[in-house]
Amino acid sequence: LLRRLRQENPLKQGQITPTELCQKCLSLIKKTKFLNAYITVSEEVALKQAEESEKRYKNGQSLGDLDGIPVAVKDNFSTSGIETTCASNMLKGYIPPYNATVVQKLLDQGALLMGKTNLDEFAMGSGSTDGVFGPVKNPWSYSKQYREKRKQNPHSKNEDSDWLITGGSSGGSAAAVSAFTCYAALGSDTGGSTRNPAAHCGLVGFKPSYGLVSRHGLIPLVNSMDVPGILTRCVDDAAIVLGALAGPDPKDSTTVHDPINKPFMLPSLADVSKLCIGIPKEYLVPELSSEVRSLWSKAADLFESEGAKVLEVSLPHTSYSIVCYHVLCTSEVASNMARFDGLQYGHRCDIDVSTEAMYAATRREGFNDVVRGRILSGNFFLLKENYENYFVKAQKVRRLIANDFVNAFNSGVDVLLTPTTLSEAVPYLEFIKEDNRTRSAQDDIFTQAVNMAGLPAVSIPVALSNQGLPIGLQFIGRAFCDQQLLTVAKWFEKQVQFPVIQLQELMDDCSAVLENEKLASVSLKQ
Repeated sequence: LLRRLRQENPLKQGQITPTELCQKCLSLIKKTKFLNAYITVSEEVALKQAEESEKRYKNGQSLGDLDGIPVAVKDNFSTSGIETTCASNMLKGYIPPYNATVVQKLLDQGALLMGKTNLDEFAMGSGSTDGVFGPVKNPWSYSKQYREKRKQNPHSKNEDSDWLITGGSSGGSAAAVSAFTCYAALGSDTGGSTRNPAAHCGLVGFKPSYGLVSRHGLIPLVNSMDVPGILTRCVDDAAIVLGALAGPDPKDSTTVHDPINKPFMLPSLADVSKLCIGIPKEYLVPELSSEVRSLWSKAADLFESEGAKVLEVSLPHTSYSIVCYHVLCTSEVASNMARFDGLQYGHRCDIDVSTEAMYAATRREGFNDVVRGRILSGNFFLLKENYENYFVKAQKVRRLIANDFVNAFNSGVDVLLTPTTLSEAVPYLEFIKEDNRTRSAQDDIFTQAVNMAGLPAVSIPVALSNQGLPIGLQFIGRAFCDQQLLTVAKWFEKQVQFPVIQLQELMDDCSAVLENEKLASVSLKQ
């Protein structure tokens, strides 16, 4: 029923108005406030935008597929007139005077900005647990699928305290889409920060090729790896958002000429027999859960059964990617965080003994332990006596890692198929037993190398685990072959038929459940 309704174009046919849609999403934001998905809810802004969208529809002047569609934006993208905090004390109260390019492009298409979503502080983390506004809870913690499985387990703990992480650092955006409070959300992806939470929340998480989408207005973490990411409930929706965002930007010199045909609609891939799917043997690591390993193998068998060629390939420098990423990431973090000195914007301490004392106290108060630790590591690697042995060597290894992908694709492979994460989402209390650096190294093991190589990648939800939780697999494509990658992902999505999250128990009453089902029936594809 939902798939059929998606193609009936409720907004264009007047079955639901942008204002009604906006109000339903705002209602769900309030009902799901305990998930802590949003830092700021821009209710007045969204309702005003919905009113303007409604007028356009009545006059037959729709701006496109995104007109009247509720979206959310991770709180490390600048939004004019709306607080942008990076989930930090340093930027609490900071209101940018301009919009990030990707935000402006969404607004130009008529999208409704529901609010700014939660994250790890300055996007440094893989669980969305380290922000100053508190951790994000995974909507699947409250799903019918998960709770029924827990009831069957006599050893299950207290449900209220044993909620699951969303993954990170774009966990707020993932929770927002998963809980039906919006239809698409922007995340940022530096080492897997969009794909990781997508896998844990049962969503499509897309990282475009580096340079395809502008980074202007995205508060930088690692300039050479940061990419705006897209979180949606289906591949077609991700493609529509990509079509709106892709293209050169004079404010971002790293963007390239847009190789995507517009309007950007994915063709249906009926025949995969001409495809060659690569399986990187180095990704079969001991830490990989048996369920993920089994689904990865079944996915490869699915392609093979439909006539595709499936090859084992080698990415020989994979084992160095974690260390290489750490050196390069912290080095760029140390440089980027230097701008937060208490002088120009953001937090400033009350100490006025000296400029140096003010700098130190401001940064001590404004940054958490994770950010300060990465700054210290980065500055160590950039010391004159360490620069050649750490930073320069890491750059050379990065080139080798990128060349591994080039060699794999030159061998005839069209797309690589890998796991996205080692396992399903874990309980918060279990997750915080490890320190941030260890968690990030473990959780991003399959995703970091893609950012160092600048390639497009997408995580697709495949099936529910034995505990009733989502498991995702990752497809990696050639640079700037984003359309081909998403076309393959769309075919795969159709084959696996991932179930819709059932959140009845999360709602206050039956009418809210009906609202939820109506929301699920609206797609960006109109």
